[in-house]
Amino acid sequence: MATPSQVLNWWFGEGATANEIAGEKSRLWFGYTPEQDAETRQRFGDLTEKALAGELDEWAESPQGWLALVLLLDQLPRMIHRGTPKAFAGDERALQLVRDGMAHGGDVLLPPIQRVFIYLVLEHVENLSVQDQAVAQFELLQAIAGADEQKLFADFLDFAERHRRVIARFGRFPHRNEALGRASSEAEWAFLAEPGSRF
Repeated sequence: MATPSQVLNWWFGEGATANEIAGEKSRLWFGYTPEQDAETRQRFGDLTEKALAGELDEWAESPQGWLALVLLLDQLPRMIHRGTPKAFAGDERALQLVRDGMAHGGDVLLPPIQRVFIYLVLEHVENLSVQDQAVAQFELLQAIAGADEQKLFADFLDFAERHRRVIARFGRFPHRNEALGRASSEAEWAFLAEPGSRF
């Protein structure tokens, strides 16, 4: 069975700096190709199912294991089960893990580029107060970023602010409606026709 370090090495690559890591891996993180989803399913599909079934909870006992488990619950289902309700099946448990870990300061033990994927869990929640928390965490990351990393972390903050605006407007993410079998309002359909509305 794969280990937390194998998950993290695949997700974050070999870069030494946040800019290098993001440059190497941003297409994996935020891009979409059927081939990339298929590779993710082949490499980590079984492990993701174990995480969703609660069989890897002991990973959360170390900061790196905690991060790897969060990725398996939050990021990988969105790739492996894209366009289906199961894409979001790990969200509730990921949020609880993030809250528990942050309460004990687990997030600050991670490098800032890794903390991005802890705070993205907050950004995925359809709740305005949690969105406010996500934005606050990304503001903090930008504040501690070096001068050469300001643009990278400003982009992460911008993305968080855009998510918060959608939740403030609709109370949910309209781009999830189809996958979750939710009816979209006329305002949501109009919004979904706009460029960049589907993240």
